[in-house]
Amino acid sequence: MNGTLIRVRALVLKELRAILGDKQSLRLLIMPVIIQLLLFPFAATLEAKNNTLGIVDDDGGPKTAEIIQRLSQTPAFNKVVLFQSEVQARAAIDRQQALLVLRFGGHFSQSAARGAPEPIQAVLDGRRSNSAQIAMAYVQQVLEGVPVSVTSGEPSGSALTVRNWYNENLEYFRFILPSMVAIITTLSALIVTAMSVAREREQGTLDQLLVSPLTPSLIFLGKAAPAYVVAVIQSSIILAGGVFGYGVAFQGSLLLLYGCMAAYVTALVGVGLLISSVCSTQQQAFLGVFLFTMPAVVLSGYVSPVDNMPVWLQVVTWANPIRHFILIAKGVYLKAAVFQDFALNVVALLLIGLVTSSVALGLFHRRLS
Repeated sequence: MNGTLIRVRALVLKELRAILGDKQSLRLLIMPVIIQLLLFPFAATLEAKNNTLGIVDDDGGPKTAEIIQRLSQTPAFNKVVLFQSEVQARAAIDRQQALLVLRFGGHFSQSAARGAPEPIQAVLDGRRSNSAQIAMAYVQQVLEGVPVSVTSGEPSGSALTVRNWYNENLEYFRFILPSMVAIITTLSALIVTAMSVAREREQGTLDQLLVSPLTPSLIFLGKAAPAYVVAVIQSSIILAGGVFGYGVAFQGSLLLLYGCMAAYVTALVGVGLLISSVCSTQQQAFLGVFLFTMPAVVLSGYVSPVDNMPVWLQVVTWANPIRHFILIAKGVYLKAAVFQDFALNVVALLLIGLVTSSVALGLFHRRLS
């Protein structure tokens, strides 16, 4: 048993020296994380802010003036432009000078005074559908408080009190930061694993490794350990930046998060081994990692909710490790979730690692035979 541990330890130290053995490698692991931590929470956002709202006011009465004043105070619009005609408003949308345009009829204030305001026409720029829909939600909130309804033209009834759990002010970086723990560590862990095997093949040491006293499971463990170290280092930087830099309190258990990260890295190492099993050079392995990462991120629920996808595609996403760890990271980070809340996701990660690593080792032996 002691001899086995010594051999595994030697393999792990060899991998760590290859990754962390010089200052240049350390800078490549740490500096991109810091840069992304500074940029992503502000750049990778789906919030609708600093847009232009167009108004065609055929009424010019006190009620429309009140609505326009309220709309000018919403964070979605930094500029409210009054157009004299529908032609001007249409031209502004065509040139993307306005995200949406509201048109008030000529008798809006009079009908509102009678308790039955006429409908308001809203025209949105469909080329920016996501931002337009979010901005329209701001408009509807303002109109509910006036009170006016966009669709039915009937006065609003009882007040609606809205409270957003785990993100009271709907600050988008609170959604971004936990997801970054999964996204950034994914790329690094995959590259560390895939490139290490490809490097061994280029240097001619892979054959020696496969015929060594180490069993395939011990080789897998030796390849997983450096990836886990890299994942812990990078995720710790992101967590520290989120808590101390952005003021997003970590609600859950660090021990639970890092424990689940072990299952996540197991899945990533399996995928990395599978990629390297079909690649002959480090350059091919590097390209293979990016070919996997892009669709995996899209299907993870980070870009759009998994529930919005077709049912068959939702089933496919269960084979995507990023999907599972994003749910775990958000749950632990924002709402102090316990293991029972995502035990199925951890099992899925372990199964992904088992299947991919088994297939990868089978391909290795097949290519050597």
